[in-house]
Amino acid sequence: AGFVSYYLWKELGAKVDPLGADNKLIFACGPLTGVPFPGNGRNCIGAKSPLTNGVAKSEVGEFWGAELKRAGVDAIIVEGKAEKPVYLWVQDSKVSIKDAQSLWGLNTKETCQKVCSELGDNLIRVASIGPAGENLVKYACIMNGLFDAAGRGGVGAVMGSKNLKAIAVRGHNTPKVVDAKPTKEIAKWLKANWELMRGFWEVGTGLPMDGFEAIGNLPVRNFRDGLFPAVKKIDAPAVMNTIGIKMDACYACPVRCKKVVKLDKPYKVDPEYGGPEYETLASLGSNCGIDDLPAIAKGNELCNAYSLDTISTGEVIAFAMECYENGLLTTKDTGGIELRFGNEQAMLQLVEMIARRQGLGDLLAEGVTRAAQEIGNGAEKFAIAVKGLEAGMHEPRAKPGLGIGFMVNPHGADHCFNLHDHMYSNQDSWLVKEVEALGLPGPFPVDDIGQKKVRLFQHRQRLMAIYDALVVCQFFPYHLTQLTELLNAVTGQDVTAEGLLEIADRIITTLRLFNIREGFTAADDKLPQRFYEPKTDGILADKPLDPIKMEEAKKQYYELMGWDRESGVPKPETLNKLGI
Repeated sequence: AGFVSYYLWKELGAKVDPLGADNKLIFACGPLTGVPFPGNGRNCIGAKSPLTNGVAKSEVGEFWGAELKRAGVDAIIVEGKAEKPVYLWVQDSKVSIKDAQSLWGLNTKETCQKVCSELGDNLIRVASIGPAGENLVKYACIMNGLFDAAGRGGVGAVMGSKNLKAIAVRGHNTPKVVDAKPTKEIAKWLKANWELMRGFWEVGTGLPMDGFEAIGNLPVRNFRDGLFPAVKKIDAPAVMNTIGIKMDACYACPVRCKKVVKLDKPYKVDPEYGGPEYETLASLGSNCGIDDLPAIAKGNELCNAYSLDTISTGEVIAFAMECYENGLLTTKDTGGIELRFGNEQAMLQLVEMIARRQGLGDLLAEGVTRAAQEIGNGAEKFAIAVKGLEAGMHEPRAKPGLGIGFMVNPHGADHCFNLHDHMYSNQDSWLVKEVEALGLPGPFPVDDIGQKKVRLFQHRQRLMAIYDALVVCQFFPYHLTQLTELLNAVTGQDVTAEGLLEIADRIITTLRLFNIREGFTAADDKLPQRFYEPKTDGILADKPLDPIKMEEAKKQYYELMGWDRESGVPKPETLNKLGI
């Protein structure tokens, strides 16, 4: 994340067309990528977003990042536009450009197979786009392999705009480590604390979906409703008990948190595309009012094959369903599709139409913000997005700290670069003890949005920035001191925990400056109106967010970051301190 933020800020011109040749597409490893300890197989991808016109930053797992590091490459910056479709071939620091005209139009599986066959090595790792990226769907993603997505912000559309179909990588050199002892000790520590990871190991994400419904955190019918009685039909245990065949893993990871599913009927679902994780189960499931697990699994397969972000895809479809039910869209607009909540066939048809920009899919491929503007007649109130990025599948009315993150995160309503309030509700948890050691004493009531909660959000956002800069998986419960020790052991540096927190501030502030240069202001740090209204039923039926409290929390966050309280513009003394 640090590399991406630096080069986008320093080298990208202001107001460039995100789908033009002047945009840059950056693939970056972190200093810990590819080092043999759990959670280190990730890479970061960034660009100016075609969806938001601000920054796009997305982290992704699988083996591709580690393979790039083994090839002796820390980062790739893609500039300009090829005259015809190409792919990059990186082999042990040697880079060549290959013709990809025969790959254009293929899905991600066909692309990976053909690239490996052409290069004669089945161990090659491939990052690619499918038809959605080629067709410049504004929220197209880049797939590492077949079921790990750099999902948010439309980086796949940027890749398609450059006529770049794929980047194939093969490396044979282990990354150098100055002191291997701490990397071995962290593996032993994780084994001794395995209970912290058990849920991920058994069924992956999506284990507490009924619990999410109980506390109001489950998005239901475009974040409108609270109750979803069939939730246990689509949660992670249901997946693994009915259609799951195994769990899979990223590079050097013992947790194996990734579901793999297989179906022959009523839909044929290819297990090579993995299976739906929580965000997909919610976005294509409960948020569309759908409780048909096979249909959700098929939708997930299609998104991975076409390189579509499942979060934005599901949210766009839920938006269209609510527009249809309110008479803003008709069967004339949909091509005869009865686009009602709960219609799994309509969901699957729209995934296809969006990827290929056919019919209504052409409009929905622009994202909810632009689609709402085009539809008009009040459709904007159904567009659940911040800065143009569709919201992650978590509920700010249940987690007001997360709501602050949705507001102020540079890339929009992202759930990863964020606080999940319930994680800090147990006074005896190691998370609370860690922040108390940093001078922030608990307790942290879930529904609080006072100054202490804002400080907690800032801490969590900084910690996530550190994870993303090192490019370590956020699922691993590493302490700040452990991450510091690992960085120093691998690189030979002498960075302190305080120094890492300053690096986090530098990343967050640089991303803020990028957006300001693109025309964003404090007025863009706002939640959709829906979150200031109660849900129709469930525990949040009488608990909307308070707009006055949320606005004050936003201003307190600005102050904590050393930005102007009213405008959110970083102060000169803050920039001097951070060396920006």
